[in-house]
Amino acid sequence: MRLARSTGAGGGLLIVVLGIWGIFIPFVGPYFHYGFSPDTAWHFSSNRLWLDILPGVAAVLGGVALILAERRARGVTGGWLALMGGVWFLLGPSISLLWSHATGGPLHSGIGAPLGGHDRAAVEFIGFFYGLGALITAFSALAIGRFASRPGLVEGPASAPVSTPQSESEPPDAESQPQQDGA
Repeated sequence: MRLARSTGAGGGLLIVVLGIWGIFIPFVGPYFHYGFSPDTAWHFSSNRLWLDILPGVAAVLGGVALILAERRARGVTGGWLALMGGVWFLLGPSISLLWSHATGGPLHSGIGAPLGGHDRAAVEFIGFFYGLGALITAFSALAIGRFASRPGLVEGPASAPVSTPQSESEPPDAESQPQQDGA
């Protein structure tokens, strides 16, 4: 069903911006001493691929699909793709404990150790994963609901010709009069 183009544009744009943040912050964050070890900018690792780049790409693609959606199916699909990226950001640090063999507890998981102290580590976890994932999840869920609840635009002719009932002042047609016997 065809919808107005503005249905997913606002949420889609925010999701694209957040997805780009998720993709690039692990690479530029070390310039500002904001991130996880190793403390080198533009350092690529498989952990950054699985925990930052892929969920960010899913969010960006979902956001672009929301922006460009003219039909309900494309908008809902884009919303679900962005939602999966957001949930991936939320669950990634916890799931990375399954493949990480680092010692030192959850702060030293597959994502690396936070670069700051306890306060800054909390901000880094929120900015890299939990807050980012929560915002993407919220905006994509709102977009899915918006696409599901919007009425569609009418395609084709505005309406079919409507027959009007005969008024009392018009004489009935000869064909529509009942036939009387014997007269």
